[in-house]
Amino acid sequence: MDEMILDIKKRYDRILPHLDERTRRLWLGNEALEKGWGGIGIISKATGADRETIAKGQKEVQRFPLTIYTGDSKSVRKEGGGRKKITETDPSLMSDLERLVNPSTRGDPERILLWTTKSCRYFTEELKKLGHIVSFRTVDSLLHEMGYSLQSNRKKHEGGSHPDRDAQFEYIDRQCKIYIDNGQPIISVDCKKKELIGNLKNNGKDWRQVGNPVDVNVYDFPTMYQKAIPYGVYDINNNIGWVNVGIDHDTAQFSVESIRRWWNLIGKEIYSDATELMITSDCGGSNGYRLKLWKTELQKFANEEQITIKVCHLPPGTSKWNKIEHRLFSFISINWRGKPLLNYEVMIDLISSTKTETGLFVLSMLDTEKYPSGVKISMKEMEGINLIRDQFHGDWNYSIAPLV
Repeated sequence: MDEMILDIKKRYDRILPHLDERTRRLWLGNEALEKGWGGIGIISKATGADRETIAKGQKEVQRFPLTIYTGDSKSVRKEGGGRKKITETDPSLMSDLERLVNPSTRGDPERILLWTTKSCRYFTEELKKLGHIVSFRTVDSLLHEMGYSLQSNRKKHEGGSHPDRDAQFEYIDRQCKIYIDNGQPIISVDCKKKELIGNLKNNGKDWRQVGNPVDVNVYDFPTMYQKAIPYGVYDINNNIGWVNVGIDHDTAQFSVESIRRWWNLIGKEIYSDATELMITSDCGGSNGYRLKLWKTELQKFANEEQITIKVCHLPPGTSKWNKIEHRLFSFISINWRGKPLLNYEVMIDLISSTKTETGLFVLSMLDTEKYPSGVKISMKEMEGINLIRDQFHGDWNYSIAPLV
C-alpha cells in the first residue's frame, strides 16, 4: 500500500505544474476510478486533495462527453462561478466589525468592548449577535484586510520633561570633563531590576541542541525562589563594572555600601591619589536626591576615606540615559538571557563573565548583610552633614566633604 501511495504521489507531483483547477480535478477523479472501491481515500492520502474535490472529478470523468464550457478557451470555471466573497453576500459585515474593533473612533466610546481582550473568537460571537454568520478564521482575514494586526505596547512617551533637563545634562558633562582632566574617578551607579533566584524561566533564548530546552518550574511561588538585588557601579574612565548582589532590601545604606565595596576592592587601587569621587545617579530610588539617608551614608563614607564626594543626579524621567544602563546592565542581561538563575553562585558567575568588544570587565560579589527599610533621619543628623550645594540646581548637584 505504501509503495502505491508513493507511486501516485510521484506521478501527481510531476504533472501538477501543468494542470489548471479543472484538469487537476479530472486527473484526481480518473485516478480514483482506476483504483475502484476506496479509490477516493487512496488518492486523497497520496495527494492531500480534498475528498469532495476528487468525488466531483469522478462524476465529471464519468459524464460523457465532458461538459465543454463556453467563453474563453482558457477559462476554468463558468462565468460567475465560484463562491462569492462574504463581504459581497453580507455588505454590512465590514462596517460592523470595524465598529467593534475600534469603538473609540466609531460608535460609543464607552462600550464595554473597549476594555476587554479583543480576540477573533470574541468578535465572532459579537458579530453573530448582530446577525452575521462568520467564522473566527474569516474574522482574522478580514482584520488583516482592514489593516489591523496584533501588536504589543511600545514604550515611546517619556511624559513631561523638566525645563532644565538639557541644561542639567550639559552641566554633568562639564563636571565630568573637569574630573577626567584632574585624574579623579567618575562612577555611574544604579540598582538593576530585582531578580528571582531559582529554577525559573529567564527571558530570552540561548543556543542549545534542537528539542533540548532547559526545563524550569511552571510556577514561581515564593517558596520556590529567593530574591537578588544587583546594585551596579560603573567606572566610566576604565570601562570596569562592579555589581554588589544584595539579598535584603534596596535601601540607601545598601547603595552606599555597594559603592564602598567597589572603592575598597577596585577603586582605591586604581585611583590611589584621588581626593575626590564623582557619582552620577538617577533622581529616584535608593540613591534619590531627596533621601536623607543617602546623604548621611555618603557622609560616613567620605569621613572614612577622607575624600570629597561629588554627586550629580540625572533629571527626572531620564533614568535610561544613565551610562550604567547601556554600558553595563544591558550586557549583563544579554549574557544571562535564557539561562535560569539557579542560585546566587550562578548569578554572580554570569555577571562576572560578561564581556564586550570594547573591553568591558566586570566583577561581582554576594552581599549577605541586612539593610532594614524605614530608617528615619533626624534634623540633628542632617545638620551634621557637610553638604555643599552647587549654584546650579543645588538639589541635583552637591558635594559632601569629609568632617575633620
